[in-house]
Amino acid sequence: MGAMDEETRTQRLVAAERRAEALFEEVVRRELIKPGRREQEVSDDVRDLAAEVMGTSRFWHKRVVRAGPNTLEPYRENPPDREIAADDVVFLDLGPIFAPPGSPEWEADLGRTYVLGDDPVKHRLRDDLGRVFAAGREYFETHPDITGEQLYAEVVRLAEEAGWAFGGPHSGHLVGEFPHQLIDEDRKHSYITPGNDVRMRTQDPSGRDCHWILEVHLVDHERRIGGFVEQLLTLQGAAPPV
Repeated sequence: MGAMDEETRTQRLVAAERRAEALFEEVVRRELIKPGRREQEVSDDVRDLAAEVMGTSRFWHKRVVRAGPNTLEPYRENPPDREIAADDVVFLDLGPIFAPPGSPEWEADLGRTYVLGDDPVKHRLRDDLGRVFAAGREYFETHPDITGEQLYAEVVRLAEEAGWAFGGPHSGHLVGEFPHQLIDEDRKHSYITPGNDVRMRTQDPSGRDCHWILEVHLVDHERRIGGFVEQLLTLQGAAPPV
């Protein structure tokens, strides 16, 4: 790929993330997350909303809506559907697929956490997600030869420093055109995870720059709450997570 092609590619990834941000904003505007609704109801409404306002109902991974104790569970788990309570923490992890006219389909991957009620610990959890994400991104930016396992170790350290446990077996993954064939759950080099000793700033077999999603999953097992945030790590397209 030439320089212009790579520039266009990165622009498409940023544009996909911005559209995903707009989808989340519409979820909040329409008050889809509120007490008395079930997680699956919210997930179905998000699917329909994406079709209505974004022209897509396709997601490259399962839609994740978690509330209360279910927020402790990592992505791979499938806890029982739960009704959202008045004081819950709720997080969404969505991977909508967008296809600009004349362009391949592009993956977005975005996660956000919402707090219902006034519990100060839960609000601190939500706020710490953005702080840990920003610190993890800064660490990545200041270590040009960083590997996936090194960044994972730093994100875990940052989580523990903030007073939380880290909730997932990895803290991010590759992202790109859909379907992104490098994403393989059995290949550690596709993830920011222990055992990935490859430099993150590298190219894929086609000679394209690798771009990464950073995930932060903070949990408190005693209080049975967790929070989650994710977005692009290697491109600065959208606003910092909040």
